[in-house]
Amino acid sequence: MKLSARAPSSRVAFGSRPRRLDVVCGATNGSNGARTTFHSLIQENGCLLMPGVYDALSAKIAAKTGHKACFVSGYAVAATGLGEPDVGLLTPPEMARKAGQITGAVPSLPVIADADTGGGNVLNVQRTVRQLITAGCKGCFLEDQAWPKRMGHMRNKEVIEMDEFAAKIAAAREAIGDSDFFLVARTDARGTSAKYGLEEAVKRANLYADAGADATFVEAPRGEEELRIIGRETKGLRVCNMLEGGVTPLHTPAELAAMGFHLVVYPLAGLYAATRALLNVYGTLAEKGTTRDDLAGLAHFDEFNDIIGLEQLILTEERLTRREASDKLHVRVRAPVKELN
Repeated sequence: MKLSARAPSSRVAFGSRPRRLDVVCGATNGSNGARTTFHSLIQENGCLLMPGVYDALSAKIAAKTGHKACFVSGYAVAATGLGEPDVGLLTPPEMARKAGQITGAVPSLPVIADADTGGGNVLNVQRTVRQLITAGCKGCFLEDQAWPKRMGHMRNKEVIEMDEFAAKIAAAREAIGDSDFFLVARTDARGTSAKYGLEEAVKRANLYADAGADATFVEAPRGEEELRIIGRETKGLRVCNMLEGGVTPLHTPAELAAMGFHLVVYPLAGLYAATRALLNVYGTLAEKGTTRDDLAGLAHFDEFNDIIGLEQLILTEERLTRREASDKLHVRVRAPVKELN
C-alpha cells in the first residue's frame, strides 16, 4: 500500500453538523451506522473530546466540569484499583464492575470502556462486550495486541494476525446486535515496527472497519505527518489518543478535526493530575504535619460535598422520613393499608 496516495475520505470539521453521519462512516459493515449515542455526539460536536476516568468520583467531576462523555481507562483502573501498571493484570470482569459503578454514579454521562484484547478468543470477546453493555456502557475499545498486552505507548508489544483480530471485531459486532454501543477497533501495529508499522497499522484499521467497527484507532503515531496520513488513509470515523509524555504530540480537537479525526481521548490527564496532587499533599503532611498553610491546593469541605451530592441525599432522606416530638420514626408509605377484621 502506498501511503502517499490520497484515499477518499469524508471529514467532520470541528463544530460542524454533517447531514448524514452514515456517509462519513462510509461502510456497510453491519455496524449500527449513525444510530448510537456516540454517533450522535460526534455529529453534534464535530470532534468530541473525552477525558479518561477511573472511578465514580472522577466521572462525577468530569460531568460537573461540562464534559459530554468519558472514557474508562484500563491503565488508570489498573493503577488505582490494583496499584499495578497496565501490563495485562486487569481482567474484563474487573473492568465491567468498575464501569458499572461509574455508569451508576453518573447515568447521564455516556461512557466508553477500555476492553483491552477482549479477554481471549471470539467467545471471550462476546462475553466481554455483553458484560459492558449490561454495565451501562455506550461503547468500548478493542485492541489487536497479543496477550499479555501493554499500554499503547510502552515498548515490547506484539500484535496478533490481522485476520484473527478482524474475527474478534465481527464477533463483537454480533454480540452488540441492535444495542446502543459504539465499537472502536484499535491497532498497535505502529509500535511494533519503526519501518513498516504505520503502513501495517493503516491496512489493519481499514480491515477492522470492514469487519464491523464503528471507528478505528491507530495507537501511538509519531508526529503530525503520521497523524495526517492516518486521517487521509483510513476509512470512516477515526479516534486519536492524547497522552501526556507519550510519543504522539498533543493537539486540540479543532487541530485534530482538521487532520480528519472525530473522537479525541485524553485518557490519563485526570489520573496524572490526581497523582501530582496526592504527592504534594502527602508530602506536605510528611514534612509539616499539617495542611493549614496549604489549603489553597485542596477542595474544601462544602465544595467536595457538593460534587458528590450530599445535600440532595439529605433532602431525600428528610422527604421520606420524619420524626415526631415523641422521637418515634414515621415512614411515609404510599401503598394502601389493609384493615384487619
